[in-house]
Amino acid sequence: MRERVERLCSGRLDAKEFREQVLAELRRAVPFDGHVWALTDPVTRVGTAPLADVPGLSWAELPGLVRARYAGVGTRWCDLLASGAVVRALGPGERVEWRRPGVVDVLTAVFADRFGCWAWLDLWRTTRDAFTAAECRLVGSVVPSLTAALRAAQARTFVTAPGPGEDVGPAVLLLGPDLTVRVGTEAARAALHRLNPPGDPSVVAQAIPAAAYNVAAALVAVEAGVPVGPPWSRVHLAAGRWLTLRAARTAPTAEADVAVTIEQSTPAERLEVFALAHGLTRREREILAELATGADSRRIAERLVLSDHTVNDHVKAVLAKTGARTRSTLLARAVGTG
Repeated sequence: MRERVERLCSGRLDAKEFREQVLAELRRAVPFDGHVWALTDPVTRVGTAPLADVPGLSWAELPGLVRARYAGVGTRWCDLLASGAVVRALGPGERVEWRRPGVVDVLTAVFADRFGCWAWLDLWRTTRDAFTAAECRLVGSVVPSLTAALRAAQARTFVTAPGPGEDVGPAVLLLGPDLTVRVGTEAARAALHRLNPPGDPSVVAQAIPAAAYNVAAALVAVEAGVPVGPPWSRVHLAAGRWLTLRAARTAPTAEADVAVTIEQSTPAERLEVFALAHGLTRREREILAELATGADSRRIAERLVLSDHTVNDHVKAVLAKTGARTRSTLLARAVGTG
């Protein structure tokens, strides 16, 4: 299994197809009955693009499950990170609110490195015994390779210029305190349609993408004093296009509706993900941010108190890591300009 997974990690699949093929390999070695594998914003750690098959889960139950998952202190992906672990299993006796009836065990893995948190995975068992320590170790053994591959897949989403398509937002979706949908603007409906997986017959036209529920659940967790991260995330659509979702209460009370706003990611928001996904160092990220303002090497050297030679060396390193041949190509990919 490890060799086959490593081969997948060395390929250039997009994040969705990559996760699908890895799940097929994992299932052969570590059988499971359901799964949730969510990409995350690398900074906020909020889920963005879940790939999920949870036995018996209806669309009406999804908001409650997402909310409970964010509130499940001690079992969340952020809690794994805080503990220094990458994999844990619930076992048959651990009681958590998000554990569905009939679930024997859930194995959770988190995919993070020094550049950010890129995804988390739940494997569900309903018809088998609990996950063994050996199975947890096996999954844990491929986590570093999977993390690097998931980050690389995010890096590949930044093409030279975004593909054709109408601008999105600002759009607003209102959710009730239980995260059920109250109302959405026409712009929100259009944006949500784009966020739903294309060509997926299991997704009905009215279904709200899990990315919207995730930012709302992140807000509830913040309010409860058990944050996963700040309640916003950046979501890749296709062909270099990115959206930013944010959640906020419409009034300062837990009984108020939750407003989820959806709009095009700003150049600065794109730039941060671009830099982290390509594994740029702190200094390289500073250089890239300066380049994005239009500054040349001399101006950057003055601002950062460096020599022109040092700045040019950093620029060369950034170009090499991102695969861009010129500064203009680099910035077109990073901030989405044509």
